[in-house]
Amino acid sequence: MLQKKEIIGPYTIAFPIKEGAYAETYRVKDEVGKNYFLKLIDVTKLHHTQFDDEGNILELEIAKQLKHPNITSYHDSGKININNKHYVYIVFDFISGETLLQQAERNQRGSVYEAKTIAKGVLNGLSYMHNLEKPVIHNEITAQNIMIDMSTSSSTPKIIDLGYARYQSQGVSSFMKNGLNPFYLAPEALSGIYSVQSDLYSVGVMMYYLLFGMYPYYTEISQYKDDKNAMIAALMEARLQPLLIPNSNVIEYDESIMDIIAKATAMDPNDRFRSADEFIKAINGEIQIDRVNRTQRTINSDKFQARTSPKEKEKTVKSNKKTGNGFKDVAGMTELKEQLQSDVIDVLRDPERAKELGISIPNGLLFYGPPGCGKTFFAEKFAEELGCNYMYVLCSDVASPYIHGGQEKIASIFEEAKKNAPTILVLDEVEAMITDRRRHNNVSEQGEVNEFLGQLNNCGEDGVLVIAATNEPEIIDPAALRAGRLELKYYIPQPNTEMRKEIFQIGLKERNTDVNIDYDKLAELTENRVSADIKLIIDTAARYVFRQKLNKITQEILEKAIEDVPPTVSIEKIREAEKIRDNFIGKKTNRSKIGFN
Repeated sequence: MLQKKEIIGPYTIAFPIKEGAYAETYRVKDEVGKNYFLKLIDVTKLHHTQFDDEGNILELEIAKQLKHPNITSYHDSGKININNKHYVYIVFDFISGETLLQQAERNQRGSVYEAKTIAKGVLNGLSYMHNLEKPVIHNEITAQNIMIDMSTSSSTPKIIDLGYARYQSQGVSSFMKNGLNPFYLAPEALSGIYSVQSDLYSVGVMMYYLLFGMYPYYTEISQYKDDKNAMIAALMEARLQPLLIPNSNVIEYDESIMDIIAKATAMDPNDRFRSADEFIKAINGEIQIDRVNRTQRTINSDKFQARTSPKEKEKTVKSNKKTGNGFKDVAGMTELKEQLQSDVIDVLRDPERAKELGISIPNGLLFYGPPGCGKTFFAEKFAEELGCNYMYVLCSDVASPYIHGGQEKIASIFEEAKKNAPTILVLDEVEAMITDRRRHNNVSEQGEVNEFLGQLNNCGEDGVLVIAATNEPEIIDPAALRAGRLELKYYIPQPNTEMRKEIFQIGLKERNTDVNIDYDKLAELTENRVSADIKLIIDTAARYVFRQKLNKITQEILEKAIEDVPPTVSIEKIREAEKIRDNFIGKKTNRSKIGFN
């Protein structure tokens, strides 16, 4: 729409780059001649799901808060009228390079090393987005939306274009999939459901494309452009087939890369990687991928073959017995460990004596507090300490495009837990699963809450202990917090000085470090940081050592990482969590706080 040398605010158009359904992107210069990218958005063409509750453009609000080396950097924004129409522009820092798609088309031959390196950079960016105080799902990871920054000696992949990004808490009704490349969309995303695993699916597709120049499970869909349901059915049918290994000129091809891609692009989200960090560990060879994922592609065919059926009979979450170091991997939290030992572990290990005294295990525990303080990590280590089966459930695991489909999934999860009892059943982000029914607008959502409440009733008698983790306990349905359900509640705050010191010691124990690490100083420098921040600091320091081809992680490098990695949870958020705690347990309560101060 705009021509060279036209003016937008303080910027001058250099040349157009691309045009989309509601926006155009230009390369521009500021008043001193510095290059930037400018996205001009026609507000009248935006879908209602592209605004937040306050009427702000989601893409702009999300862009402002993202600060990561693998994500495009926000610079400026403004409003402008052109031909009596209202536009908003977002300015991003200039990236000197090309898109991943352009690079792939230019190189033609795939390299396993390059595919892994680029994927790790993208996954680092996604890990940051997924672990924000208010997690963000990108929803459009494609080769077109990754820029390769060539301004440094080591090319850096950067995630661009946040037009379809959404907060994870927004729910499926906020997802607009029109205009997206369907081959990059996870099976559930084709039905309007998105999650962390949906982004990870797209990364698996991207890796396959870089290697072979085609999409995995490809099928011709051009004849279905006017029939969306038929197109989705064709895509689903293709994805039920084994992952194809085409004849190609891939450089340094190895067998493990296909196992990684197969797991990333599994039909069932529960068969994929649980997080971007787990995906990175697989690429680095730190965890082994079960090759069965490459061949058993029809295991969940009931879910996708007949889209007219509301039945979803497959087990949505699989149970596995946890083995590991248990509480030894958890820094501090002594009082919580001791209370869980006496209230739960000892009862399970000596059920006859407990029965004589009329003691039974509780049905559910609620871990609540600020984000990033290790609630789900502790739950996993608790299962290791107990040596029992462990099931991890996210809100996306119970989402369904069918009426009452969510209720069937919930029942299936509890049935699986009971069958493998004793089982620790972890409900992460439980506020999205058991939201106060007064907040729901439809009968189906209320029915899912009712199903959870019914399943929680006395589930301890069947050997199922539910651990619910949340950052927002105040929006959970009050009925879930009553006796017989999530009856024991523990506030888990940010770590104190001693605990931060111990987190650094545990996190660096298996890494190549200098002998002169001052853990006391590291703890002091990370005041008000949460556990997740410290893990990110350690990982960032390790990457510095790797990139600079050094031998060890030193005190100086760790201090630099502390300076470079901003806190992910604000003081205001922590204070807000403390106020919720005070209201939640009652300010005058004499009950000792579990956790650390």
